[in-house]
Amino acid sequence: MPAMTTLPLLPLLETRVLGVLAEKQLTVPDTYPLTLNALVSGCNQKSSRDPVIDAHEPEVQAAIDSLKSLTLVIESSGGRVARYAHNIERVLHLPSQSVAILVMLMLRGPQTAGELRINCDRLHRFADLSAVEAFLNELAERPAGSLVVELPRQPGSRENRWAHLLSGEPVIEYASPASPQAGGDALSLSEIATLKLKVSSLETEVGELKAQMAKLCSELGVS
Repeated sequence: MPAMTTLPLLPLLETRVLGVLAEKQLTVPDTYPLTLNALVSGCNQKSSRDPVIDAHEPEVQAAIDSLKSLTLVIESSGGRVARYAHNIERVLHLPSQSVAILVMLMLRGPQTAGELRINCDRLHRFADLSAVEAFLNELAERPAGSLVVELPRQPGSRENRWAHLLSGEPVIEYASPASPQAGGDALSLSEIATLKLKVSSLETEVGELKAQMAKLCSELGVS
């Protein structure tokens, strides 16, 4: 399979689905490939996730279907319940070390090389920090298209963070020392992501209610 060079930008939920599949393949191999229910639980997991989201089954199923069209997710045949597996290595032509780094960035957001080395431990144990940095640089300089980017250093930080590019260039906002601290009426990234998912779910429910109301009015002869 040739390396994919025209991979479209993936929404947050699609990168979360991919990340969960790749993570669970190594952390809970006995239950992999995953059912839809297990995928929803993994996407909404409160620990080791940034942002924390609240996705519903129809939304996760839609994300799966979109990823299947890109062959990034494969549905297992046979059995009473459909199961899903990721296909990141073959589609993007990546070694397991690079996949581990990409998965952690998809699940936990921007991180330094040191944080990645610690967080990747259950997926791949890197010998030292230079090994992590080497694979980050390979991902950033990938001929078929960069998959990660090194972010500008934050004020007061000693190390630069890295972010994945599967959803496009990350939008990073830095709070100035003179500005009020986040809190009060300010929304975090995780809260914004959760609100977007809830709005999408409510729009779907409203559409279904409208269709049911129209059908009922038609049956009753009410215009």
